[in-house]
Amino acid sequence: MSDAPTNEPSGPPDTQSSPPPPSPFKPDPSETLYGGYTRFELELEFVTMLSSPLYLNHLASLKLLQAPDFVAYVKYLQYWTRPEYIRYLSYPGPTIRALELLQEERFRTEVLSPEVVGRLMQEGVKGSLEFQGR
Repeated sequence: MSDAPTNEPSGPPDTQSSPPPPSPFKPDPSETLYGGYTRFELELEFVTMLSSPLYLNHLASLKLLQAPDFVAYVKYLQYWTRPEYIRYLSYPGPTIRALELLQEERFRTEVLSPEVVGRLMQEGVKGSLEFQGR
């Protein structure tokens, strides 16, 4: 019994030639699936993970944040700041903040520091409490 090959993504899309952001409103039945998921679902999961300072630190420790392809991919992901997409984010504040910070080369280097990660975590807790009105 042979499994059919899946269309796994080979890496971030080339922002010079990548298609426009996926539409969350009208799923295209002919859209290529990656491991059974749409590009919208995969990109939503990834930007959600960026809301975690520990994940950002992990990416920095792997030197991914310095890779030109990653920097270009994060620039492409800025579409998540638009109202029609932001509504799908579980943690919109920290996610949008991470997308903004990742545009800065200095932050991409400094997030290796445990102090920076700790500060981001404290800001996240403070923002959450303020949001809940406590």
